Amino acid sequence: MDDLAKELRNANLYDDNYSFVFKYGEDLINLLSPKKGERILDLGCGTGHLTDLIAKSGAEVTGIDKSPEMIYEAKNHYPNIKFGVEDACDFNFSNQFDAVFSNAVLHWIKDPEKVLICIYDSLKKGGRFVGEFGGKNNINRVETALRKELLNAGYKTNSEYDIWYYPSVAEFASLLEEIGFTVSSMIYFKRDTFLKENDDISGWIEMFGKSFFHDVDREHKKQILERIQNSLKETNFSDGKWFIDYIRLRFIALKA
Repeated sequence: MDDLAKELRNANLYDDNYSFVFKYGEDLINLLSPKKGERILDLGCGTGHLTDLIAKSGAEVTGIDKSPEMIYEAKNHYPNIKFGVEDACDFNFSNQFDAVFSNAVLHWIKDPEKVLICIYDSLKKGGRFVGEFGGKNNINRVETALRKELLNAGYKTNSEYDIWYYPSVAEFASLLEEIGFTVSSMIYFKRDTFLKENDDISGWIEMFGKSFFHDVDREHKKQILERIQNSLKETNFSDGKWFIDYIRLRFIALKA
């Protein structure tokens, strides 16, 4: 399978098995409260499902994502919406938007200051930034087991990879204010999330933590994933289903 086909398959798998990511975001749209005629940017739009819901409010919405494959799927699903491939740390829509919306994206960005500056600059005066992402101790049990089993298997370097940004309320609020935002609201809450019946911890890691297995051969990877899953059976398995120990930060910040 060539790289494009593989990534398109991953985008479809994301939609099929991990639809909870954007379905939980539907409630976030209520917080955004888009109005007819507003210009709104969906940052990290993925395959475009939430972008479409925003558009149905009558807002003029643009969706951007770093993944060409996600944007390809978004354009296929919603050809009447404007989508583009953009890096969240390096985009330029100077003073164009009434609001920026972002669901389950910021925890993937290791340089949050850069993305927040881009967001601030893209907003009109008085514009709002509404988002949700992983907060401090998000997926703590899964991440701890992942790092432990990689280390036990002799992959010390892999066990130390730093791919996620999970700040505390104070840390993220301070950063927003340093950029120039006024924090209107911010909540920190636990949301254990069950996977589909045909999915498990190994599948979740294959989708969201595959970077940890860079240069790990297939057989070792399979063994490590099995050990991770076995170690989490007592804490992350209930009523016949696996769940992920998510903790989220949800906020509204305003550009003065």
